[in-house]
Amino acid sequence: MSRFNAIRGFKDIRPEEAPLWRRLEEAAREVARRYDFEELRVPAAERTEVFARSLGEATDVVEKEMYSFTDKSGESLTLRPEATAGMMRAVLEHNLAEGGRPARLFCFGPMFRYERPQKGRLRQFHQLDVEIYGDPGPGADAELLAWLAAFLRELGLGDLSIRLNSLGCPVCRPAFRARLTEFLTARADALCPDCRRRLGLNPLRVMDCKHEACRAALEAAPRTLDHLCPGCAGHFETLKELLTALGLAFQIEPLLVRGLDYYTRTAFEILSGDLGAQNAVAGGGRYDGLARELGGADLPAVGFAAGLERLAMLLKDRAPAVAAGPDCYLAVLHPSAMLPAFKLAEALRGQGLRVAADWAPGSLKSRLKRADKLGAARVFMLGEDEMTSRRATVRDLASHEQSLFDLTPYLT
Repeated sequence: MSRFNAIRGFKDIRPEEAPLWRRLEEAAREVARRYDFEELRVPAAERTEVFARSLGEATDVVEKEMYSFTDKSGESLTLRPEATAGMMRAVLEHNLAEGGRPARLFCFGPMFRYERPQKGRLRQFHQLDVEIYGDPGPGADAELLAWLAAFLRELGLGDLSIRLNSLGCPVCRPAFRARLTEFLTARADALCPDCRRRLGLNPLRVMDCKHEACRAALEAAPRTLDHLCPGCAGHFETLKELLTALGLAFQIEPLLVRGLDYYTRTAFEILSGDLGAQNAVAGGGRYDGLARELGGADLPAVGFAAGLERLAMLLKDRAPAVAAGPDCYLAVLHPSAMLPAFKLAEALRGQGLRVAADWAPGSLKSRLKRADKLGAARVFMLGEDEMTSRRATVRDLASHEQSLFDLTPYLT
């Protein structure tokens, strides 16, 4: 019988890697507590229309990367390629932003995209998403960037840079789009096939292309920042002032558009100098029109997503997380010790201690070696002599000191 392996692009998180992932999640939860954010857990699958309407028909995600299938009732479902659309759907469905107070939410979970697996990029990957719903002002944008910076500081990460742009809004974007379309149409022969097709669907997506020929063609392209309406310009200026006041350095990146169609006004990403070409660890922006795309009333929103695989890579390169070993290891050395050892283990666990044991009797040498490998603090030696004397020998593996422990309560 052939052995099964994990699907290509899907990766197990092994026990020795789990402490690092817990560190990521615990840091995010601590920052969320400080900034007064609540956790939202959304399903791993949504109706396909949720993503097709919100992400944009001309995006690579919708066109090429979604894991979609038809269920037994004939409905098209999709494993979530990102969390924002599903979170917005939940906010609208449950009226989470009602009552005059913005909803401040975060979410962890796996996402699914069919793309070429590479360093830090998998077909099942994990993200932290942090969102504010119901606050249209630049203060929400600045607070999210402060949240993200605090999270990365909590992880001890450095060599990071913020890139910032404004994409305009429905008032000023049409004029910019017309200018950009005119500019790119005159240079269509220099664009890659995907961008020539996108030109008629959504020319802003061309600005997100990584092909060298397309990047070269865009060097003299119109910039969104030169076409902002007064509202968008004022929003962006205030955001920059707030970031400067917070001591958060940033760089204006006029070609930054993000990869999804629902963004308006603010767009940002944070890069790491330690990840090579695929160096973005987090990105996001404002998407005030997304609620209406999903059938709701207008609801301003801003958020970001951070890729946990890439953050895990950065943490592993700096200081690998090491899990603490058990508080106690029970070395069962004789069959007569098994039942008392079970009772003792449960009693110790009831006191809040972490207890490990190998229940099949073995030699003292093998059991001490096992306890040392686990990183146990203490070993309870439970052999035939201990059962007769009703006292277990306890060894502290750091100091090598030994003591006796009364087994009487566990022998009856």
